[in-house]
This record gives sequence, C-alpha cells and structure tokens, in this order.
Amino acid sequence: MTSRFTELTVDCHDPELLAAFWCAALDFEVIDRGEDKVEIGSWEPTVEEVRARQMPPTLVFIQVPEGKSAKNRLHLDVSPVDGSTDDEVARLLGLGATKVDQGPGRSWVVMADPEGNEFCVLRTLAPSD
Repeated sequence: MTSRFTELTVDCHDPELLAAFWCAALDFEVIDRGEDKVEIGSWEPTVEEVRARQMPPTLVFIQVPEGKSAKNRLHLDVSPVDGSTDDEVARLLGLGATKVDQGPGRSWVVMADPEGNEFCVLRTLAPSD
C-alpha cells in the first residue's frame, strides 16, 4: 500500500491573486476553481494517471480568514530552466514577488510571493552556451 503526493495546499487571503502569480511563475494553468479555492498545475490529474505513476503535485490555494503570522515551515524551491538566476529573480519581481534575502555566500535567493509566502530561486538549469 502506498500514497502519492498529489497536491500542496497554501492557506491564503486571495486565492485568485496567488494562483495568477504562481501560474505565471511556473507556467501552470488553472485546473479547478471552487468556492474560496483555486487549483493550478502543469497537468490535469486523473485517478488513473495518479495511480499509475508519480506525477508533479498541483498547488491549491484556499482562502482562510487569518493572515500569515510567521516564517513558512515549508516552502517551494524553483530553478530557472531557460535563463540565469538573476534574470529569473528580475522576472519574478516584475510579477509581484519581493526579494527577502540572499545572505553572503548563498547561491540561492529567498523571495516572497504577493502574500508574503517565502520561496527560493535556486541555480539555473539552463544549458550553458
């Protein structure tokens, strides 16, 4: 008996705002909307596909009344695939992210989405010329 990691849920104030940001950041699409929630992903899951193999999880943004109160205990890491880390940081800033920290000697950049949820931009995976 096994389980599959099928979705990561993010409590938030504005599910539509965060879904739009993360769709643009990750090239995802909205795959489901409901009352006070939006689910996005790179594929539309079916029970058969999930049972057959591991697939990338979707992100689900659920509206909650309380705001973010502390540093995330869990966060996303993203890696640019067709440009430099600096170019990706600039693109994400343009989408509404903020830069939180890059500390001395770190190869990653800590950023926050429009509701303050931290995430890291890691080294680029783009092919070197």
